[in-house]
Amino acid sequence: MSLSIRQILAHQGYAFPKLLTYRILMVLSYQMMMVAIGWHIYELTHDPWSLGLIGLAEVIPYMGSALFAGHAVDHYFSRRGFAMVSALFLAMNAGLLVWIVQYPGAHTVTWIYATVALTGFARALISPSYNTLFALIIPRASIAKASGIGSSMFQVGLIVGPAIGGLLVGFADKYVTYEISAILALGGAIAALGLRVKEHRSHAPMQVFASIGEGLRFVSRTQVVLAAQLLDMFAVLFGGAVAMLPAFVHDIYQMGPEGLGVLRAAPAFGAIVTGIWLAKHPIHKHSGRWLLLAVAGFGLCMIAFGLCRTYWLGILILAISGMMDAVSVILRQTILQLATPDGMRGRVSAINGIFIGSSNELGAFESGLTARLMGLVPSVVFGGCMTLLVVGVTWFKAPKLRNLHLVDLH
Repeated sequence: MSLSIRQILAHQGYAFPKLLTYRILMVLSYQMMMVAIGWHIYELTHDPWSLGLIGLAEVIPYMGSALFAGHAVDHYFSRRGFAMVSALFLAMNAGLLVWIVQYPGAHTVTWIYATVALTGFARALISPSYNTLFALIIPRASIAKASGIGSSMFQVGLIVGPAIGGLLVGFADKYVTYEISAILALGGAIAALGLRVKEHRSHAPMQVFASIGEGLRFVSRTQVVLAAQLLDMFAVLFGGAVAMLPAFVHDIYQMGPEGLGVLRAAPAFGAIVTGIWLAKHPIHKHSGRWLLLAVAGFGLCMIAFGLCRTYWLGILILAISGMMDAVSVILRQTILQLATPDGMRGRVSAINGIFIGSSNELGAFESGLTARLMGLVPSVVFGGCMTLLVVGVTWFKAPKLRNLHLVDLH
């Protein structure tokens, strides 16, 4: 029987609010750091290509370590411990950026890219840790509701983090932004330390490559999981315009970093409204079709944003894109939780992170490359069109996803 929202929050001694505190502090820290890094690098280079390289610098170490991180979370130590380690690693990285700002040199841009690479290693642990703790805390029948709550809190971080980061860079300095990012990550470590969850491992540790192979085989043989991950990966890979926002703000809207913060926050504002709605009204029927339609709507928004020349209209379009993205994210997370066996959550979450999380960084690289080849605006429009193509292919090639009802997975 599904719990009410109040019961979900109070379940197991308010464990879920503690987990959400960890998540939002990590999101705030990461988002503030990345807004400052994007402005910092573009300020030094004035080249959209350099913004695309930020994504590449993060995705290579992320993809290289994510599967091993998922294996470790499933088999060794504690999920809470891994959550703490990821937070401390992110705090250390923000501290390095403070040092880089205070002691600039001839290779400042290279050093910034190095810190971005370190962030990729930290992120490899965050998703498996959070998702396995989530499954330990939330009863199976309440996962759809809890996913809506979790997504809303995640989007709060996406709103507040970029906005505060942009304002701090504009009215204070970059090193202040990095310092606060470090403090927030330390707060995330403390939140994870206060989380009390019983962890039971019913399976013996496997050899690392056999364990990773088991996770990969499960994903490849489960069409609804594989198709949902591929759909979101290619949609974000081609359709994401976030990496190019510093160039839009600087060159098209002719504004400062405070304008970047608001623009970065706009998709999250739309997503949080949608997340709150879906927490109360989960999509249990025709879930696969709603997922596909939401991704198509996201692609249309990217096309509209690329053609837009008005700052406030651009904010509105990005807010609508966030609403579409929230439907996609919540449905995909619910599918992942319901379709994955308990003993494989870390590995499947890590694989999902490679599909989805890395697509943001590869998407940033793709956006930077196409912006250099086509120009800034055509690259964003092209990405939106490719997203629509991906939806069309998935509609015909993945009938199990298209016809999925979440109620059938409970």
